[in-house]
Amino acid sequence: MMNTPICDFVKKYAEDDKLRLHMPGHKGKSFLGLESLDITEIDGADVLYNARGIIKQSEDNAASLFKTEKTVYSCEGSSLAIRAMLNLALLHAKAIGKRPIIAAGRNAHKTFLTAAALLDLDVEWIYPKKQESVVCCKMTPDDLEAFLQDLNELPTAVYITSPDYLGNMADIKSLAKVCEKYDVLLLVDNAHGAYLSFLDKSQHPIALGAHACCDSAHKTLPVLTGGAYLHISPNAPKVFSEQAENAMALFASTSPSYLILQSLDLANKYLAQGYNRRLNSFVLKLDLLKEALAEAGYTLIGNEPLKLTISAKPYGYTGDELAKLLLKEGIVCEFADPDYLVLMLTPENDDADLSRLKSALSAIPKKEEFEERPLFKTRPVKKLRPREAMLSPSKKEKVYNCVGKVLASANVSCPPAIPIVVCGEVIDENAITLLNYYGIEECDVVI
Repeated sequence: MMNTPICDFVKKYAEDDKLRLHMPGHKGKSFLGLESLDITEIDGADVLYNARGIIKQSEDNAASLFKTEKTVYSCEGSSLAIRAMLNLALLHAKAIGKRPIIAAGRNAHKTFLTAAALLDLDVEWIYPKKQESVVCCKMTPDDLEAFLQDLNELPTAVYITSPDYLGNMADIKSLAKVCEKYDVLLLVDNAHGAYLSFLDKSQHPIALGAHACCDSAHKTLPVLTGGAYLHISPNAPKVFSEQAENAMALFASTSPSYLILQSLDLANKYLAQGYNRRLNSFVLKLDLLKEALAEAGYTLIGNEPLKLTISAKPYGYTGDELAKLLLKEGIVCEFADPDYLVLMLTPENDDADLSRLKSALSAIPKKEEFEERPLFKTRPVKKLRPREAMLSPSKKEKVYNCVGKVLASANVSCPPAIPIVVCGEVIDENAITLLNYYGIEECDVVI
């Protein structure tokens, strides 16, 4: 049976009613109701990112479940794990005498950009052949091979986002083979796919050949917000497993949340005790709901099992309009924009939830299809490296005043946190059209 060393330690500490002359300041007294379980790195509680005791035991449990060489916990989401992955790629590049270049899908989360800037990495952007949304960058193995062949210098790693925010999953197994052929690493932002390891046939990046990936446990598993994993493959360079904790510590807070750590610890037990069965049973039920919605006239996209994404305009609405109609029925979506509505479900949603969602969507009358979408033809000119742009003096400008100016920092909220223009690039007319389309009113531009 899977043990829970972190939870067991904290529970005993709370029950012993110790006099807490250490942080946090609440001293275990109840304000929210969780304070007795909220501790710091006291004697016996181990040290995150120098784990030798209960945290290491728990991380080893997670590694056995996800079948990794090493798994390291994050209390700061996948953002921290992304920064660590890029730092590890940098260390690997230096170890083999290469310039640290990362080839990345253009739909990378803005955390990727800030990490690249802080680490002073060079980025080569991979654009899709046809782009229909800022959050998508569909890439086939042939696309990747053609891209790598055209480069004057091969990158240290290829970085992709899969699943993306709309639920599109890349063919990671085939992409990994292309990376192996060209001797480059494959890093995956798998923030939305922690559960993929537990499908009947694992679709997790590590199982499919990625060298490292991040998983946001809190996005699809019953884990508190901020709980995430950095996973290292047995096939990754040795420096990845040796330096993983140091890479996390480089960017992490020195005050980890033991509430989040307990949540990650307890998730191991949850995953080990029948989660595979519950997950696969729920996926079948969700597939039936998707089929019913398609029969009702909805256009569904994406192939991620636990995500339901509606292309709204074929049904006569914008994604934002559908989200507002669902909200009137007490249903809150994950994400909506002019084109799409994204709903995230997990086995924690029961049959009643699925029935309620089906009824609400079925009650929305289909209207005449319409198409109103700007052309995604922007490939902005790079004027400054991301680091130069982010660390330059800047000022806010209304979007309509930004043509020809250099973007200083990403101006997009989370979700989806995917920039239309990258810091250091020149804002052109088509970029202005896209910024307006997605409701972005101001940009930080280099002075």
